[in-house]
Amino acid sequence: MNIGLYQSAASLSALERWQDAVSQNITSGQVTGYRKRTVNFSTDQAGELHLDPNAKLGRDDGVPMLFPRVEGGINFVSAEAQPTRNELDVAIMGDGFFEVQQEDGTKSYTRSGQFRMRPDRTLVNGHGFEVMSADGDPIVLLAGQGPVVINSDGRITQGTAQLGRLSVVDFPDTSVLRPLDGGLFAAAEGVEPEQVENVSVQQGYLEGSNVAALREMVDLVLISRAYEANQRMISSFDQRMQKALDALG
Repeated sequence: MNIGLYQSAASLSALERWQDAVSQNITSGQVTGYRKRTVNFSTDQAGELHLDPNAKLGRDDGVPMLFPRVEGGINFVSAEAQPTRNELDVAIMGDGFFEVQQEDGTKSYTRSGQFRMRPDRTLVNGHGFEVMSADGDPIVLLAGQGPVVINSDGRITQGTAQLGRLSVVDFPDTSVLRPLDGGLFAAAEGVEPEQVENVSVQQGYLEGSNVAALREMVDLVLISRAYEANQRMISSFDQRMQKALDALG
């Protein structure tokens, strides 16, 4: 059995997953609040290779056969906030996520504070999901009460009316979050978030993605070179196998 052939094939599969992550990062690099997809590489041992024909399996030490293993992840490092001067744009300064409610009542979480007002004056995000308050209710704006003011602690007022406080939550372990479309995340079943005590937000700002486009382009070049190297190795293994078969007739 030609172990090198299988190792190279496994490497190609791992590189494809890395390329998928990089491509998604480049595509979503301009999405507000998007978090970079990462790929971590490690190895799994799958048996041993004994170069000595007299070696005994289970007794003599052989060369471990290592195959690549890929694990996907998400980089939750905060990104830079840019001013927009829109009174319904909000950026979280620190850890946490805005809590929004989908049409079926399930909750999802996002770093994107690009909000707007629905015709019924309910505050919603770009997907039309209701923005939740810390009390667990959707936030509804008032008609004819002047501009919306969002304080640094997330409290929303219009004139003298208090409309509630933005629900900013966090998870002790962010690995429980599953990415959705448009910079949204869903928590694993049975996992509940915790309200952030010292909330700090900034009105009129939006947090961008934490993707560095130049870094992603460099990664694409590295992937391409590694892919070509493994293809050449597979081709070389294939040619040697063909020569051996030809020699054996």
